[in-house]
Amino acid sequence: MIFGYSLGKAQRLLRYLDTDIGKIYTHGAIENMTEVIRPLTPMPETTRVTRETKKEELKGNIVVAPPSAHGSTWIRKMVPYVTASASGWMTFRGARRRRAIDKGFVLSDHCDWQGLLESIKATGAEKIISTHGYTDIFTRFLLEQGYDARTEATQYEGELGEENKKEEANENE
Repeated sequence: MIFGYSLGKAQRLLRYLDTDIGKIYTHGAIENMTEVIRPLTPMPETTRVTRETKKEELKGNIVVAPPSAHGSTWIRKMVPYVTASASGWMTFRGARRRRAIDKGFVLSDHCDWQGLLESIKATGAEKIISTHGYTDIFTRFLLEQGYDARTEATQYEGELGEENKKEEANENE
């Protein structure tokens, strides 16, 4: 069982998984996104895990699921399994243990400051909305460069939320 976000990370995983080792099964959220992307880029064959999927079918194969599936009733029917997570957070010491994951793989979809600026320039974006990371600093820089930029809170915490959790955990130890 390997966890990766439903849009982007999961498709990167799917593209580079070794299909010679077995069949690839997917959680419905990942399969839905993959169906949209499949016509645009080469992807291996995948099979959606459904209520009818037998536990025995999954044995020895790979299941790609979103992190939210970890510990859910959906995953419990597949016991026993080995878990892995593909995330940029795996670069931090203790991330695998905190997430109760057996294996961790560093895989980040985030670009750096220069990459963000190059993307903005390449797309010709006229309005930039920063949603996570160091939004205030980045937005201020863009405004100084003459862009129409602002920050916007989302339901996702982003890096600062994760950092705050780590600080709280350290304080509670």
